[in-house]
Amino acid sequence: MSQLTEVPKAVARPSSFLDQRLGGANFLKRNMRKIFPDHWSFLLGEIALYSFIILLLTGTFLTLWFKPSMGEIAYDGSYAPLNGVMMSEAYASSLEISFDVRGGLLVRQMHHWAALLFIAGMMAHSLRVFFTGAYRKPRELNWLIGVLLLTLALFEGLTGYSLPDDLLSGAGLRVTEGVVISLPLVGSYIRFFLFGGEYPGDEVISRFYSIHILLLPGIILALVLAHLVLMWVQKHTQMPGKGRTNKNVVGGPFYPAFMAKAGAFFLFTLGVVAGLATFTQINPIWLYGPYTPADISAGSQPDFYLAFLEGALRIMPSWEINLFGTGHAGTLPLSVIIPALVPLGIIVVGMALYPFAERWITGDNREHHIADRPRNNPHRTSIGMSAIVFYGVLWLFGANDELSTTFHISLNVTTYAGRVLIFLAPSLAYIITYRVCLGLQRSDTRLVAHGVETGVIKRLPHGEFVEVHAPMAEDIEAHIRGKEPVPMLANGDNGSGVPPKGVRGPLGRLRGRMARAYGGEKVPLEPVSAEEDVPVGAGGEGRRLTP
Repeated sequence: MSQLTEVPKAVARPSSFLDQRLGGANFLKRNMRKIFPDHWSFLLGEIALYSFIILLLTGTFLTLWFKPSMGEIAYDGSYAPLNGVMMSEAYASSLEISFDVRGGLLVRQMHHWAALLFIAGMMAHSLRVFFTGAYRKPRELNWLIGVLLLTLALFEGLTGYSLPDDLLSGAGLRVTEGVVISLPLVGSYIRFFLFGGEYPGDEVISRFYSIHILLLPGIILALVLAHLVLMWVQKHTQMPGKGRTNKNVVGGPFYPAFMAKAGAFFLFTLGVVAGLATFTQINPIWLYGPYTPADISAGSQPDFYLAFLEGALRIMPSWEINLFGTGHAGTLPLSVIIPALVPLGIIVVGMALYPFAERWITGDNREHHIADRPRNNPHRTSIGMSAIVFYGVLWLFGANDELSTTFHISLNVTTYAGRVLIFLAPSLAYIITYRVCLGLQRSDTRLVAHGVETGVIKRLPHGEFVEVHAPMAEDIEAHIRGKEPVPMLANGDNGSGVPPKGVRGPLGRLRGRMARAYGGEKVPLEPVSAEEDVPVGAGGEGRRLTP
C-alpha cells in the first residue's frame, strides 16, 4: 500500500499556486495522490476510452472534407475506374478523402479501426465487470451508464457505417430501413424522420451525419465523463489478495505512476490503430461503387458488432401475423420484428437488470469493493458464457451464405443448424461452464491443501513413491483465500415454523429456491482428505502416486 509520507514537488508546487489563487490545494493534492489498483484486466476499459479519443480526433479531421449530401454528381477524381459515374456527393467526397487528401486514407482507416476497437473494448470491459461482480453495490448506476454507452455505441457505429453511401453501406442501410418500417405503430414515423419520405429519399445521409457527429457523440462524451467521475468517487474495485480489503485500495498513486502508465498505454493504443490502418486495409469503398437501390451484392457483411442482427434475420422463420386481413396496415412481420428487438433486448435488458435481480435473489445489500474470481460464482459465470455463445451463434450465422459457399454445405442446412444451435449452444455453454468453475474451485482447494506440484518424485523408505509439493507463494495463496461464499438469502424458519417475510407466498418460495441454487459455498476451501497426504520433511508435502 502506498505510504503518503511526502508530497512530490511536482504536485506540491502547482497545488500551492492554485491554492493561493483558487483555494484548491487540498482538492488537488488529494486527487493527484489517489490510489489505483494494478491489474491487467482493468486496462480493458482504458482501451475503449483511448479508442474514443482517437475517434474524436480522426472524426474531426474527416469532417473537414466530407460532404453529407445525396445530390448526384459525375465523378471526376483521381480514381480512374469510376470517372464519369454518377454518384452522391457523400460517396464522391469519401473517394476524395481516400485518394486526394494527404493522409486522408490513413485517417479514414484509423477512424474505422478505432470504431471497431472502441466497441470491442467496451464489450470486453463489460464482460470483465460482469464476471468479477464489479457491478454490485454501490456501482449499479455506473453499470447502467456502461450498458447505455454500449447500446449508443452500436447506433453510433451504424450511422457512421452508412455515411460513405457506397454499395456495401447502402445494403446495410436497406436492412436498417426494413427493420425500422417493421416496428408496430412507430415504424413509419421513424422512417420518415430518418429518410425524409420513401426509401431511399434524399435526406438520410445528412440526417445520419448530424446524429453521428453531434447528437450521439455528445451523449456518449457526457456519459463517459459521468462514468469516470463515479468511478473516481466510488473508488476502483480490486482483485482479492494480500492486504486487500473492502476498506482500502492497494496500488500506485494517480500521479506519477498511473499517469505514466496511462500515457504510455494511450500511445500504444494509438500505435496499434495506426499500424492496422497502415498495413491492413478495411472498407475499400472504391471497389464497391456508389449505392443505388436497384443493385445488390453477394457476401456483404456488416461490421462485427451488428453481425448478430444479420444472423438473427437470416435464421428467423418467415412468420407474420395479419390482424385485419392481409392488408399492409394489419401485418406484423415477426420475421423482422423478433430479430430486431429480441436478441438485443435479451442482452441489453438482461445486463441492465442483472445487478438488481442478483441482489433480490441473494438478499445481499452489502457494499463490495473486492472483485470476485469468475470461478467462485459459477452460476453468474455460466449465465455470462451463455450470453456470449448466444451472441456468437448469431454472429456466426450472419455469414451463413459464406459458410455454405466455402464449405459446400446447403444454405438450408446452415439455416436450420442456426435455428437449433441458438437454443442448444447457450444451454450447453451453461452446463459446461458450471462444471468447469466447480473443477477450478476443487483445483484451488487442492492447492491450498497440498501446495504446488513440483514434478519432483521421492521414494519413501518403505518403497512408496510420492510427488513433492512446495508451499504456494504468499500473494497467490492470499489471492485464492480471498474467496467468499456467494451470499444466500436466509430462507429457514425462525423456530416457530413461520418462514421469513421475504420467502412467503408463491413469489417468495420461488425466490427461496433460486437463492438456494444460486448462492452458498459450492466447494469449500478446506484440506482434502488427510489420508492422501504424506509428509516428506522440509521439502514440502508429498502425495501418493496411485496406479
